[in-house]
Amino acid sequence: MCREIYYVEDDVSIAEGVRSYLESHNYRVEIFPLLSEARHALQERLPDLLLLDWNLPDGGGDVLCGWVRRQFGDALPVLFLTIKAETPDVIEGFAQGADDYIVKPFELEVLYARIGAVLKRAGKTENPMLSCGRIRLDREGMRVYSGEEEVMLNPPEYELLLRLMENRGKTVTRERLLEEIWDAKGNFVNDNTLTVTMKRLREKLGNPSCMKTVRSFGYRMEETS
Repeated sequence: MCREIYYVEDDVSIAEGVRSYLESHNYRVEIFPLLSEARHALQERLPDLLLLDWNLPDGGGDVLCGWVRRQFGDALPVLFLTIKAETPDVIEGFAQGADDYIVKPFELEVLYARIGAVLKRAGKTENPMLSCGRIRLDREGMRVYSGEEEVMLNPPEYELLLRLMENRGKTVTRERLLEEIWDAKGNFVNDNTLTVTMKRLREKLGNPSCMKTVRSFGYRMEETS
């Protein structure tokens, strides 16, 4: 099940970059450029987390955070995004009930980890362990096991396995894998890069029977009898 995040941010390029990365990591992200739009959406449905920029065209993020706490108590975790010069104000804003903050510019991997930590403290985390056949993947520790043996993967191999494990039972297209693992980071590569990475991943995992190729389309993880 995907976790849902409402992201209040008026900078389109930042918002879309964050959304692309988080959605590639099994989150569903809805963007709101204004506090008023976010407030209306929150009255309709609560997400799992509110990712909130400190300065918006129609007001400060602390105002919305305060409103959230008055309306919903601690039911909705809030994580602020801010620039360095605003950090003292953000710290003061914790009086409004924010759970954490991160300073721009930030690495997407760091944001992903902070989100996971906030959700964990709020008791909203999913099981960090994914499994299929003899393969187990620990999302918190970023470790992979084949049986009882830990398997050392490089970042593209790990990202490839993670996406297949998170979509177990579903075919993931080659185009999606190329876009999410390489193109999202600005590393434009040809189609053969995925083929080579998959070949090396299979070899490191001992060519597991649960890792399937859907010819000319993509790959799928599925349990085998």
